[in-house]
Amino acid sequence: MSKVIPIHVGDQVTLRKPHACGGADWEVTRTGADVKARCIQCGHEVMLPRVRFERAIKKFVRQETE
Repeated sequence: MSKVIPIHVGDQVTLRKPHACGGADWEVTRTGADVKARCIQCGHEVMLPRVRFERAIKKFVRQETE
């Protein structure tokens, strides 16, 4: 069983692979079983399964508190 990383709406994270626009920083806009994130550089939104999103996180740029 793996640990669940606490992810909140408003968190900004750097993902391992950069987006096609060149930006690697994303802002979380929705959480749950899936995580929705928006590219800070171009505004493109993606929705990924939580497990895949957690594995892709390199570091937290800014964390929101509940």
